[in-house]
Parts: sequence; structure tokens; C-alpha cells
Amino acid sequence: MLENIIYWSKQKKWLLLSLLFSGLLLLFPTPHGLEISGYRIIVIVILFILLILFEPIPLPATGMLIIVLQVLFGIASPNEVASSFMSDSVFFIMGSLMLAIAIISQGLDSRLALAIINVTGHKTWKISFGFILFCALLSSFIGEHTVTAMMMPVGITLIRNTNANPKKNKKLSLLLLFSIAYGSAIGSIGTPSGGGRNVIMIGYLSQFGIAEVTYLEWMKYAYPILILQIPLTVIVLWTTFKPEKMILDSAVIKLKTKVSQSGKLSNKQVLAILIFIFIFFGWIFFSSTLGLGIISLIGVILYLSFGLIEWRDLNKNTNWGVIILFGAAISIGFQMKETGAAFWLANNFIEWVNSFSTNINFSYSLISVIFTSSLTNFLSNAATIAVLGPIVINIGGDSLILPMITALSSAFGYLTIVASPSYMIIYSSGLVKSSDFLKGGWKMMIMSIILLLLFSNIIWPLFL
Repeated sequence: MLENIIYWSKQKKWLLLSLLFSGLLLLFPTPHGLEISGYRIIVIVILFILLILFEPIPLPATGMLIIVLQVLFGIASPNEVASSFMSDSVFFIMGSLMLAIAIISQGLDSRLALAIINVTGHKTWKISFGFILFCALLSSFIGEHTVTAMMMPVGITLIRNTNANPKKNKKLSLLLLFSIAYGSAIGSIGTPSGGGRNVIMIGYLSQFGIAEVTYLEWMKYAYPILILQIPLTVIVLWTTFKPEKMILDSAVIKLKTKVSQSGKLSNKQVLAILIFIFIFFGWIFFSSTLGLGIISLIGVILYLSFGLIEWRDLNKNTNWGVIILFGAAISIGFQMKETGAAFWLANNFIEWVNSFSTNINFSYSLISVIFTSSLTNFLSNAATIAVLGPIVINIGGDSLILPMITALSSAFGYLTIVASPSYMIIYSSGLVKSSDFLKGGWKMMIMSIILLLLFSNIIWPLFL
């Protein structure tokens, strides 16, 4: 019995150390200006970060633990936690995963993959570049989660055609899947419709009487940055995940053979395409009224109703653990805002930097970019902007540039699974580990921050 306990302790040392560290933090007095519930939610966030980084227990179990602790620590009632857990964003993750399964079941992923390769060619770096370019440009108009949900089956098809066991081509898998996810993420800054956080900030600027930012004006600020990020992202991912195969000839041949053998589009495939186009336009035109999640579920219902996918296949292949983890992340972000913890952290960080900085505009830009990009790794980017928007508008400095860089830097959360639904989607493939996000994520984060600071402090004041 004792031997079993010792063995378990060694295997779960990071779990025990994380719990011990969090328990010690709870013994400290509550910081000035912060309520006890706010301090406790900060401790839970720290525990959440540690468990995500070291993964001593399955990530879905981490999500469940975070939900339970909110109730045990008296932060919210069971019903309030349940309400914050289930949102339209969670419905979107669930629906998009199911839509991807339905698309794969009809073989449409193979046809789309072949169409892209016909443009990019067979070289791996060109395919990666094509994925990043396609995802970035598309996600700037329709939202990153939508593009990632649509493109992940395409990436998986190429990976599986290269080797029946994708784990033998680990770096190729990571290169292609991160090309999709990071390509979608960088594209989301391009236009107001690229992400809800962009619209939130535009609303704040209008409400506070700062400026009425139009669709095209936003693009003037953001799109040049997006264009430069595309080749830089290719370089970062290629140097980080240099693949085992430089040319995917065998995968492309298999893909062409598979598509040619399937012949022309069947009636079911045509119907599947029409349903997806219907949902696609629903995401574009009706997401503000119906919500992305509800529209996604409408698509799932249609696929099931027309017999294009069986429920047992959806139930079997849907990664429910990802849904639990994402719901927990949404819930903890909501409580950070409700308890005032996020506001307290932002104010104290700003005061700390002001204590030794003399260049107000640059220091505020630096504060905003670093703090926002860091916070959005653990809260949803929309929640981050909802909290930080009023703060950055009122702290001084340039009243338009500072809110703009805050909104744009909320897309720079490249380090964790919970930073974006796009990362949740590729994680659900089973080919990506939570630690893989750190390998290229820190490079992406530094590159994006430097680029944004250059534009906000040099290019924008000169030309805009």
C-alpha cells in the first residue's frame, strides 16, 4: 500500500506541487483593494495555468476541477457556475467539432485539400504557406474559429495520407495544424468582423466619444500588420516544426487517387456542401442575432436530419473533453470579471510600470500589449477586451492608438489551448499536446508584439 502511494506521488508530483503552491497562496492576506472572492479566483487561475502547462492530470479533469473549486471557495453558487460554463461560445466549439466530423464522413475534406494543393504545389513549406495565407485572409472577414473548424479536416487528411500513423510524422502534423490555427489567429485582427473583441472596442470608442471607427479605417490600421505577419508566421513555424518530409508527393498521389476513385460529387456530398454554405453565410450575416453556437447547432441538426451523419458517429468522434475544458475557461474568465480581479490586476500593473517609466506613450503601449497578450492566454479575448477597454481609454496617452493596440494584441495569445477556440479545435485532433503551444507560441508572441509596437509608435503616427 505504501509503495503504491509513493509511486503515485512520484507520478503526480506536479499535481501535488501545484495544489500545495496554490494552498500556500490562500494563506496570504487578501491584497489591498481586492475582495476575498477576487483573490481566490486569482489563485484558481494560477492553479489552472500550472495544470495546463505540466498536464499532470487529463486536461478535461483540470476543467472539472476549476469548476468545482469555484463553488467550494464560495466564489459563485452551483447554478451561477453552471450558467457561466455554458455559453454560445461553448455551443460553437461543440457544433464546429461535429460539423468537421460530418464533413470528413462525406469525404469533402479530401476534395478541398486537393484544391488547395493544386494551387500551392507539393512542397511542404508551400503547403504551410498556403494554409497560413488562406486562413489569415479568410478569418479576417468571417472569424478565426469558423475558418479553423473548416480547415482542420483538410490538414488531417494530408497528414494521414503521408503516414497511416500520424504520430510518426509529429513535426509535419504540428506544422500543418499550427499553420491553420495561427494563420486563423493572425487574420482575426484584419477587420471588425474578424473577432467579437474588435467590435467591442469599436463600441467603447464610440460610447466614450473618442472616435467613430469605420470598417475601412480599422483595416487601414490592422491589415498592413496582418500582411507582414503572414510570411513571419511561415518562418516561425518552419524553424520550430521543421517537418520530416520536405515534399508531400506520396500524400498528394494518395489524395488524387482517393478523389478520382470517388468519382463525381454524389448527391449526399452536394447536399453536405449546400448545408455548410448555408451555415457559413449564417455565421457571417446572422451571428450577431442568433449567435455562432446556435447557427452551428442548426447545421448539426440538418446533417443528422438528412442522414448525412449518424448520431453514434458524432458521439463517438466528438472530443467532449475539449468542450469541458473550454467551458471551464469561459467560466473562469467570467468570474475574473465579476469579482473585479481582472480590473485589479490591470490597474496594479499599470501603476507599477508608471512608477519607473518616463515616456508615457511608449510605456502605455508596452503595458497594454504585454498585459493584454498575456491575459488573453487565460481569458477569452472578448472578455479581456471587455475588462481592459474602459481602462486603456481612461489612463491617458493617445486616446485612439492605445485602444487599437489593446484590441489587436488580444489576438496574440499563442501560448495556451484556452487562448482561442481555434487552438481547442486543433487540440481536439489528438495530434497536438498542450506543451506544443509553448514551442512556437513564445516566438509568435514576441514577433507580433514587436511588429505592433513598431507600427503603433512609428508607422501609425506618420501615416494615419
